[in-house]
Amino acid sequence: MKPTLLPVVLASCLLLPLAASAEKADRDKPMNVEADALRYDDLRQVSVFTGRVVLTKGTILIRGARLEVRQDPDGYQYGVVTAAPGTRAFYRQKREGLDEWIEGEGKTIDYDGKADRVKFIDNAEMRRLRGTQIADEMTGSLITYENTTDVFTVDGGPASPRPGGRVRAVLAPRDGASAPAAAGSAPRAAVRNPQVPPAQLKPSPGLSGEPK
Repeated sequence: MKPTLLPVVLASCLLLPLAASAEKADRDKPMNVEADALRYDDLRQVSVFTGRVVLTKGTILIRGARLEVRQDPDGYQYGVVTAAPGTRAFYRQKREGLDEWIEGEGKTIDYDGKADRVKFIDNAEMRRLRGTQIADEMTGSLITYENTTDVFTVDGGPASPRPGGRVRAVLAPRDGASAPAAAGSAPRAAVRNPQVPPAQLKPSPGLSGEPK
């Protein structure tokens, strides 16, 4: 079946990370979602997109099999993207003022708009690219990226792709020429190996789509 294009514009809603480390212009961009189907629950203020979902919003790109979004009474947005069996969901966003990108994959990607935090859950991987070259790369069971502080944590566990549930990180030396010091510091990492908590599936609202 040919995917249905579902353009969605959020006037005051932000589904995805928009902190100082993210591309600031993304906050003013319309959200566009392409999927095979949309189910909107007005009572619960929940929208569920299914089937080859592709979300774009400025520099943000998300791909997965299912996207569920909602908005809480205070106006904060929450989103959960899940992958098709045997695959991983994908997330990408440009860093503010730099020729750098944050990319991540996981069986589930969870975004908390209030905390401005994104999680890559189960068989997780995250990369920082300078242009098209991978600068930093890490894998684990759960990777949490804090947009407001530009800090990420990597947890090991049974869902890690590494043998024995270990985490793996490859961190390139800082080049100095890739960005100003104030805006271009590399994300700081904290690597640990606790019990991996279950995913907090908090989705987001007010989405409306009209098939084209």
